[in-house]
Amino acid sequence: MSSEETPLLHSTLVQDSEESAIRKHQAIYEFFSPTRKRILVLLVSSCGLLPLFVSGTLFPVIPQIAKDLNTTGSVISLAVSVSIFGASFGGLCAASYSTFYGRRPVYLVSLPLLFVGSLGVSTATSVPQLMFWRFVQASGASPGMTVGAGVIGDLYRLEERGGAMGVFLAACLIGPALAPPIGGFVAHYTSWRVMQFLLGVLGLCGLILMSLCFPETSHPGARGIDKLQPDERQSWKSLFVNPFSPLELLRSPNLLSVSLAGFAVLLTDYVLLVPLPFTIAARYNITNEGLIGACFIPAGLGNLIGAPLAGRISDKIVVKWRERRGGIWYPEDRLRATLPGALFFVPLSILLSGLITHFVSGRIGLILNLVCLFANGIGVDIVLSPSVSYTVDVLHSRSAEAMAANSCFRALLLSLTVTIIIPLIEKYGVAITDGLFAAFAWVGFIILWLTIKYGGQMRAWVDVGYSTASSN
Repeated sequence: MSSEETPLLHSTLVQDSEESAIRKHQAIYEFFSPTRKRILVLLVSSCGLLPLFVSGTLFPVIPQIAKDLNTTGSVISLAVSVSIFGASFGGLCAASYSTFYGRRPVYLVSLPLLFVGSLGVSTATSVPQLMFWRFVQASGASPGMTVGAGVIGDLYRLEERGGAMGVFLAACLIGPALAPPIGGFVAHYTSWRVMQFLLGVLGLCGLILMSLCFPETSHPGARGIDKLQPDERQSWKSLFVNPFSPLELLRSPNLLSVSLAGFAVLLTDYVLLVPLPFTIAARYNITNEGLIGACFIPAGLGNLIGAPLAGRISDKIVVKWRERRGGIWYPEDRLRATLPGALFFVPLSILLSGLITHFVSGRIGLILNLVCLFANGIGVDIVLSPSVSYTVDVLHSRSAEAMAANSCFRALLLSLTVTIIIPLIEKYGVAITDGLFAAFAWVGFIILWLTIKYGGQMRAWVDVGYSTASSN
């Protein structure tokens, strides 16, 4: 009799144990009140705003910097690549140390780097000096996105995470809306150097706020240092964390595919915005740096709308498909929210912008281009917002590292590709160049569709420690 009942008893005990573990894990998310969570999201969003402000203030003043340093726009555009590279390296370091030591110490170390780097950029008198300090500046700003996404994962449950991540990204992406017009306006009436100095002031203000108001959000026992013995914590070896360890997560076909798709989509944003002073602004005779910066506003507004919208939709899709599967969580369901942006908004917006710039003159052409920039901003974030949440979902215990690996891989590709955008336009024209990158964006859609369809099998190929429903 006992031999017949034992398997059932064992099954019941296992099920009770799993339910108890889930309840215990879910209780962690109640540590901070909803109001406190919103305050923390506001803090990390303000830091997440900084890297995009650092890059965005440069775009409209590339011609002015080139003139000031006696070089060309193509050379100064390399500063964008240097910024991307610095942000990717800094993001890897920040993510690795945030997983080991926690989120708070990383902010308190990185923000002073942003302050010093910004002062260096503002006083640079040569191209090498500009490039060096841009690297320091971007490295200091980099934790804003990678560690910030990890903080959102610390604070919010799976069913709430997409919406919270969308709000976080939307707040961060005020940068693309405000940075170019503000940077252009300040440069037009003073100098591009003044804006870089002000970025240093913002970094210093961020340091003060985070040191006074931001607690540690890592889950109890989740940090690497928590898992060491007391004597090991005092060892000098604990001070050194391999900054490149997050890259091993790219062995995951799922993470790699989402990174590639994100690169294909985000690249269209850079193709439209980096050369804008030489394409849209030149085509429609806009020479005032403030007005050139204002042309970036539609893309930023599109980001503000697309990120929270896609985040909330992705949460609903996760809940809907989990119910449809009888309570089984399939992480790739969240990526279904990316498909409209990847298929329609992103590729069509850049394709039409290139054709309009080439064939349509006057005010009508400018207005249509601004509409395309707005649509591209919406589309890019319809793809990126659920993708970021998905990255945190599938590797929750290493969310900052997964985000850093994703961002670093994408940023390294961007830093190489951005350097060829202006030369391609100069050689082949804006219509052909934009059409080429629109086709590449459609490749990103195909990658996302394949990941949704075969995500389970792909995760089975290489196990990098994926999260389960009970650990999310």
